[in-house]
Amino acid sequence: MDPPILPSFSLPPQALPNAPALPRPNLVAPKAELPSFKPMFVPAHALRGPTGNEEEEEDNEPAAAEVQRVNVPFTDITVPLPQEEIMVTAATTAMISVAATLTATSLFKQCVKVFKPLFMQLIKRIQKKFTKDGTKDRGKEEGTTGETEG
Repeated sequence: MDPPILPSFSLPPQALPNAPALPRPNLVAPKAELPSFKPMFVPAHALRGPTGNEEEEEDNEPAAAEVQRVNVPFTDITVPLPQEEIMVTAATTAMISVAATLTATSLFKQCVKVFKPLFMQLIKRIQKKFTKDGTKDRGKEEGTTGETEG
């Protein structure tokens, strides 16, 4: 079986006009006088910290590392693990947010199941009340009852 032959057509060659000759723009680079400062040298023994930091100097206790490193066996990969307090806080927050979302979703579905029939019954009663008072329904008013005249 031969492959299908698709129809093809040829377009006439397109004649494009030449680009217009534009004058070359003359751009002048801006010039400015750069400020120059005389370097100031201060010996290291003359430097001192700001006043009021004496408390920080007294606390020479090493701070607890916030991130621990764990080597993955059989690889050269090191995985950072945060402190236990941070992990517990993050896991608790995630668990509470998921539980709240699932609870709110099921509560919303139950409310829809309960309130939908009530709203539908209320709408039907309001429609019946308006049709009893002498105002006609739009469908009956325009003669669109669904029957064909003939």
